[in-house]
Amino acid sequence: MARKRVRLGELLLEKQLISEEQLNQALEAQRNSGRKLGRVLIDIGAIEEGELHRCLSDYLGIPYVDLAHLTLEPRAVQLLPEAQARRYRALVLKDDARGPLVGMADPTDLFAIDELTRLLGRQVRLALVKEDALLRTIDLVYRHTGEIVSLAEELDSELGGEVDLGALSAEEGSPDAPVIKLIQSMFQDAVQVHASDIHIEPDDRCLRVRIRVDGLLQEQVIEGRRVAQALVTRLKLMCGLDIAEKRLPQDGRFSIRVGDKSLDVRVSTMPIYDGEGIVLRLLDHSAALLDFDALGMPGEMITRFNELIERSAGLVLVTGPTGSGKTTTLYAALSRVNAASKKIITAEDPIEYRLARVNQVQINARIGLDFATVLRNALRQDPDIVLVGEMRDRETVEMGLRAAMTGHLVFSTLHTINAIATVNRLLDMGARGYLIASALQGVLAQRLVRRVCDSCAQPAEPTVQQRSWLSRHLSAESVRKAAFKEGEGCTYCNMTGFRGRIGVYELLEIDVPMAEAIRREDLGRFARCAARRPGFVTLTRAALGYAAAGVTSVAEVMRVTAGIEETGAEGPVDPPADDDFAATGTFRLL
Repeated sequence: MARKRVRLGELLLEKQLISEEQLNQALEAQRNSGRKLGRVLIDIGAIEEGELHRCLSDYLGIPYVDLAHLTLEPRAVQLLPEAQARRYRALVLKDDARGPLVGMADPTDLFAIDELTRLLGRQVRLALVKEDALLRTIDLVYRHTGEIVSLAEELDSELGGEVDLGALSAEEGSPDAPVIKLIQSMFQDAVQVHASDIHIEPDDRCLRVRIRVDGLLQEQVIEGRRVAQALVTRLKLMCGLDIAEKRLPQDGRFSIRVGDKSLDVRVSTMPIYDGEGIVLRLLDHSAALLDFDALGMPGEMITRFNELIERSAGLVLVTGPTGSGKTTTLYAALSRVNAASKKIITAEDPIEYRLARVNQVQINARIGLDFATVLRNALRQDPDIVLVGEMRDRETVEMGLRAAMTGHLVFSTLHTINAIATVNRLLDMGARGYLIASALQGVLAQRLVRRVCDSCAQPAEPTVQQRSWLSRHLSAESVRKAAFKEGEGCTYCNMTGFRGRIGVYELLEIDVPMAEAIRREDLGRFARCAARRPGFVTLTRAALGYAAAGVTSVAEVMRVTAGIEETGAEGPVDPPADDDFAATGTFRLL
């Protein structure tokens, strides 16, 4: 590229892409804000971003690169430190014999080009990239994995033969201590990729650090066992656990700030063969509560679920395995019914979000403050609505059922495979059929499926195995009309083909025939009544609706719904017609 200073406004006027009036308006806005002229012109609607890029690319004689469809070389990216990449809005895309190819949001910035040449030690080749795509890519590619390994090696060399617990305690306030910096890097890496959990697992000769992103674990192996012991000891000190007790599981929590996020970290330790394993659940207090639309619940189901949670009494359960989003759904329900005219008391472990006007109680089993104790005493506080974080034992179940029968609306969660299996689970926990029949109003079962990445989604034809599976749930005509998609893998999704998750729901409202079957504890009859209830759609068929709309893939639906027994499902049932799919990919249950 010839080095020449570009007067962008004059160039766009010459190409008749903007008017004189638009240029003057942008220049005035630029003087007030200090932003670059190109960004101002895009923001005021004077020119489309793609049009601006094509014009600059042609004038400067440099290529335009779409980062969403480019596989970056990790070695090349690391040639430029993250701080400089953010400062100069630049990213090394490729490095070969011709020199580094650097993508820039503003390739007319001659000062930035000179600095990049100096930093890289070679003459750079330039490419034009979108600024928002560049910033998003920088967040994804500058992971802290290399820093974590380096800090772990530094810590391992300092520890020598033994872990000095006294030294670890003394270093508590020192941000320069290797173990503190290692923990900070782990949290920064987890927050950067929106992880929900960090798993620290000592092995025979190494330490495995695994983070859960969109429901699946990503692993990093660190050499040296001593690092694991020091890391676990420091984390136990941070949440006030007994560092001398290594034979029994322990639970604790602490708060930490990472960038602009305030996290509550729930800590669980477990004695394993090679030491102590520790799992850190990350709860983001700065995240806003989601409503049912944002969670992915179909519109017709939202109406039906709102009718359930706005009743004056009864038990409403949200079921699913760990990590399926049950607590998030319950918080959305509480936000919906929270009003000055209603007294709401919750028993939670932990309290994940603070809600105004709601009396939230933190469970503390060590002092005897368990769910049953809180529920027993909450009923003396004249509540209208009670939320029990989880029904774990017979006493809590029976108290919740009796509270629902005596004029209280009770919300809770339960671990079951689907909505129909909930009654079987309650009976198995010792509840009597007549109590369940009188109190239970409805059950919402849910799972989370990964979304196909928007940046690399491509039409996909089901494999032979997938077609065989689909034929058991959909008609051949429905399979033919479906718009199945898969992600090819790109920078934005870390080459996985998926980015983000959406909820899949199965709502079962208890009617008179079902209540009678429950009263008699006739599970077969209950399952048949539930399967025939108008509007009832199983989790598998709900997930297939997303796959048919291209929101998720057939393989993901098969993975998530594997093992779900759909009692009473009879033959293939077509998903809703195409016009029933909302823009978000959700659908109405007819």
